[in-house]
Amino acid sequence: MNRNVPLLGFVIGLIFPILGLVVVNFTLLHGLPLGEFMNMLLHERDVASKVVSLSLLANLIPFVYYTSKRLDYTAKGIFIITMIFVAIAVLLKFNFFA
Repeated sequence: MNRNVPLLGFVIGLIFPILGLVVVNFTLLHGLPLGEFMNMLLHERDVASKVVSLSLLANLIPFVYYTSKRLDYTAKGIFIITMIFVAIAVLLKFNFFA
């Protein structure tokens, strides 16, 4: 399998922020139950923006790894998904999803 494809970057770029959400939940929110955590994300837009932004930091790990290995297309896929999530975080911050 070719590891230098944008599709692999898209998948990695989706998985790592989910892992970041779990880490944020357990470290900053002291392990809220899943239902309460999702309810908080849905109803408190400002907190949701911060949590999504922090979870995106997890994408730094694979992005730096793939750029150092010169697998630029995979890194580009991770970057594109990260920018989509950043746009969502900004929209959440300014209440565009009312």
